[in-house]
Amino acid sequence: MARGGHPVRFRPHHFLCALGFQGAGYSAAFTRNMSEIVDGTLRAKGGEQTRITVTFVADSICTPCPERRALGCVKINTIRALDERHAKALGLKNGDCITWGEALKRIKNNVPPGSLSRLCQNCQWLSLGACEAALARLHAADGHSTAELPTEGS
Repeated sequence: MARGGHPVRFRPHHFLCALGFQGAGYSAAFTRNMSEIVDGTLRAKGGEQTRITVTFVADSICTPCPERRALGCVKINTIRALDERHAKALGLKNGDCITWGEALKRIKNNVPPGSLSRLCQNCQWLSLGACEAALARLHAADGHSTAELPTEGS
């Protein structure tokens, strides 16, 4: 559950977005919401136990996005392709419910450093490098809690 008691729902590609989130977004409302989910829930103490339900429509992160259209997106073809690649890489199906800790294990076991240029192809945030840096930190975190991975600059 996210703060406020609402269950967390993620499109498949949002697992990697949450891993790499560094406080930027499409709008102030979007960034606040993403920060609450990622920093306030997933990266908080005990965040690895947060249960996340997989969906292929607008999710908890999409709620305040200015590009959301009902349960879709103005970039639906790009989003659909991202979701398909991420679902395949992480072994996710619509309706699956996993913890954030399990998601991190799946990312670590199935997404090697350097693979985001293919996996996240056409993502407008890819060129910032935050997701690749977070992925490298995840792979280097052997034996450390992955819920509280250090972020860039911390």
